[in-house]
Amino acid sequence: MRASRKGFPVLRGILPVRRAQAPTDIAAGLTLAALAIPEVMGYSKIAGAPVISGLYTMLAPMFLFALFGSSRHLVVGADSATAAILFAGLSAMARPSSAQWMAYAGALALMSAGLLLMSRAIRIGFLADFLSRTVLVGFLTGVGVQVALGEVPWMLGLAACGRGPAEVILNTYRQIDRASPGSFAVSAAVLLIIVTARRISGKIPGALLAVIGAIFFSAAFHLREHGVGVLGAIPGGLPAVAFPGIHWSRGLIEKLLPTAFSMFVVILAQSAATSRAYAAKHNERFSQNTDLLGLGLANIGAALTGTFIVNGSPTKTQMVETAGGLSQLSQITSGILVFLVLLFLTAPISYLPGAALSAVVFLIGIELIDIGGMRKIFFERPWEFWVALITALIVIFAGVEQGIGTAMFLSIVAHTRHGYRPRNAVIRADGEERFRPVPVSSPEQLAPGLMVYRFTHSMYYANTEQLSREVMELVEGARPGLHWFCIDAGAIDDVDFSAAETLRLIAGDFRDRGIRLVLAEVSEHVREELDRSQLTRLIGKDAYYLTLADVLRAYLQETAKKAG
Repeated sequence: MRASRKGFPVLRGILPVRRAQAPTDIAAGLTLAALAIPEVMGYSKIAGAPVISGLYTMLAPMFLFALFGSSRHLVVGADSATAAILFAGLSAMARPSSAQWMAYAGALALMSAGLLLMSRAIRIGFLADFLSRTVLVGFLTGVGVQVALGEVPWMLGLAACGRGPAEVILNTYRQIDRASPGSFAVSAAVLLIIVTARRISGKIPGALLAVIGAIFFSAAFHLREHGVGVLGAIPGGLPAVAFPGIHWSRGLIEKLLPTAFSMFVVILAQSAATSRAYAAKHNERFSQNTDLLGLGLANIGAALTGTFIVNGSPTKTQMVETAGGLSQLSQITSGILVFLVLLFLTAPISYLPGAALSAVVFLIGIELIDIGGMRKIFFERPWEFWVALITALIVIFAGVEQGIGTAMFLSIVAHTRHGYRPRNAVIRADGEERFRPVPVSSPEQLAPGLMVYRFTHSMYYANTEQLSREVMELVEGARPGLHWFCIDAGAIDDVDFSAAETLRLIAGDFRDRGIRLVLAEVSEHVREELDRSQLTRLIGKDAYYLTLADVLRAYLQETAKKAG
């Protein structure tokens, strides 16, 4: 669904403001802030960034998308998938949470923004379609496993070490005797509060209550003195506006570009899918290209305000939906609340136990593990399940950057597979001018001497061998009484050079055999392609028919003339 060119160049997600709906939108924004503040603090940990930078993702980036995006529902902020890709990409280049790390994170946000704006300018947003739902489920499941297992040592008060989840868990087991009982107790309490709140009602901000409780107990009982690590001093006030402090060079760009491209692809796929889903649900229009502009500006805002990359968030979007929000006014409200938190409430955050934040992140990872989705794929499309599983395993054991590349590759392979071996058919009569497809392996004629072959996909180089083989097998099986051979082209929307050459060879062979080749239900676009490829010159302009019924009538009339 795309927005028309008419309307507001900005504020498309806000205007027109519906007075009756505005109070609900504002309330939904308050709910979003309550639920998302502890979540984005967790995402900052996934990204290896200071906790305060998570709050920054709900400031300038959120305002910019609300002003310049087209979706009335998409919430933009920190996201687990892009945060994990960021951490993987920078882990060998700088120390997490350091000034250099954040400078690189800002550079990645700028580069991703550039890719988003470029894709908007040259309209290549369709790249998002090359991440299928199947591989997205596998990719996010792999990210979830990696994130959740990576937090286990921190929840126990241990230092995480090891490259992959298996190594992290093994090293955690080896040093389990040094675990902090206090950290474990804090983690368990946070998990219990969040899970209990969700079971009672999804509207209860369990994570926020758990974080506030952990801060209170940490300050009141001096948990730091009992071996429980806390975040420590958190800078207050608004972020400074400045370009990332790095020296741009060709070598640095080459190092950062694969990570920026991986995040760009995830943003494209996840944001577009979320916007499209909610626009369809509410019967609204949105412009994917306008959303790309909003996402690009949001990431520029992130880079200039000292935080990391942002993305369209399905979870935050659903938070607003559940609370009744129907416009970007909810995100504006949430951003204003974060603005106030940054001005007046950062001091208490310094008492937050690190184990409490790790418990929040652990649950974020668990929620990303889509067992239900994997099970559904297995029962509905077993072959696609293995694609999802391979994607998940590569993310877990090789890394998220390798996972996103594999996800794109497997999506294209899955798509190619569907067209590489189309399930074609032949058509038989099922009453007067009623037709029914049957498998090619059980060929029948529509009328004595007339066979109709239905090709169910675009004709391109990968399936031309099947086209030629099936046609020749049908003709050989129907000889010597076959006079007309019709290709039902209703499902064909493209014929490439290789396929056109195959059709010319088939037409020449049919002419030598005394068989007439005709086509039915050819679209105007495909007809133009066949004219350019000289097939029309071989078979004649009168070989095209609008419907199969027209083919049958023409064949019977010709047969009757010959008989007469």
